[in-house]
Amino acid sequence: EVQLQAFGGGLVQAGGSLRLSCAVSGLTFGNSAIAWFRQAPGKEREGVACIVSDNDDTVYSDSVKGRFTIASDKAKNTVYLQMNSLKSEDTAVYDCAADAAPLCSWHGKFDHWGQGTLVTVSS
Repeated sequence: EVQLQAFGGGLVQAGGSLRLSCAVSGLTFGNSAIAWFRQAPGKEREGVACIVSDNDDTVYSDSVKGRFTIASDKAKNTVYLQMNSLKSEDTAVYDCAADAAPLCSWHGKFDHWGQGTLVTVSS
């Protein structure tokens, strides 16, 4: 069974940093796309960042490029989202999702999701 667990959300001031973690099990980690999504109140869910560990494929949304970094620890089957220079508009529920295909695409089949973790950025 594929399972994902999202951790690390919390309250942070604007300009600060936070790191989210996504623990993955039941999937071929290195050859699967693992992505972070977020959904803010009153807004649609949007893709934030994606990574495929084995081929170094990464994708970022325009709104977070240069501020967020996605990385993986293959030994721990864990994907991280390092969020720097946080803004109030980054406030959202963040969740990780997995696609068995070894390619990052927002149109991929992200069939497996975590439970979400709330990030609140105060201004």
